[in-house]
Amino acid sequence: MNNEATASWLQLTLTAIEHSPEQLEDALLAAGALSVTLQAAGDQPLWEPAPGETPLWSQTQVSGLFEAQTDFQAVQQVLRRVLDSTTLTGYHLEALVERDWTRAWLEDFHPMCFGKRLWVSPTEQAPPDDPQAVTLRLDPGLAFGTGTHPTTALCLEWLDEAHLTGQTVIDYGCGSGILAIAAAKLGASRVWGIDIDPQALLASKCNAEGNHIKDRIVLGTPEHLSIPPVDMLLANILAAPLIRLAPRFSSLVKNRGRLILSGILEVQAAAVQQAFMPWFAFEPSWHREDWVLLQAVRKE
Repeated sequence: MNNEATASWLQLTLTAIEHSPEQLEDALLAAGALSVTLQAAGDQPLWEPAPGETPLWSQTQVSGLFEAQTDFQAVQQVLRRVLDSTTLTGYHLEALVERDWTRAWLEDFHPMCFGKRLWVSPTEQAPPDDPQAVTLRLDPGLAFGTGTHPTTALCLEWLDEAHLTGQTVIDYGCGSGILAIAAAKLGASRVWGIDIDPQALLASKCNAEGNHIKDRIVLGTPEHLSIPPVDMLLANILAAPLIRLAPRFSSLVKNRGRLILSGILEVQAAAVQQAFMPWFAFEPSWHREDWVLLQAVRKE
């Protein structure tokens, strides 16, 4: 390990092999980690998570951040005790120099166009010089969703082509609120953002305020929102929760209302469609890379 003397932080990374990621997370926190993050041990994709769920890869690395002066011998002792293991193998310890990680992230986040007029732009960068542009200002925050993932991009491109003026919309599993905010900025009269994760709702609230459309967005958990049937429901989550939610979604969409589902791999599309067919008639799907956006109309 280099530059330990001048490091601001120490990062200890463990690979979830003999223990689950949750066990490693608990052990690192017990050993005094200031924060814990999970990431893929290899080159594996991660899609938008279901509301309130933590997405995991087939092989996950769990990293704990410690102060530079931390006694690593003491950390090892706690980890061995909590994990009930006589040895600690497969770990990586490195020194981290203080950085403004938000600004570092923003170096790779530039204004992006979805469709013909919808733009997603960091707040510190100039909006596109286009009088027809509809610009959504968004910075990295507490929840998923900046438009960079194919599933989110598919939804934004679909919204750009939709006729939303005066429409009522639900964004189910709103995450950062990006789809709810886009719908409102494109003309929806009322948008409900639903999530079971308090951080997602906080991020959505902050982003709605930053885009000056908070008066048209209502945020809350499924059990705390009373919503009349809407013109359109979007859900960019995962295939398994979409299948479970099919009966619920059928009650939230008006007759002839529209349903937009994403977060679905191509190999999962048939199973998702099958779950919704009692209530919805499907139209041609949209594709990007290995992902699918399904669109359907509520049967009368």
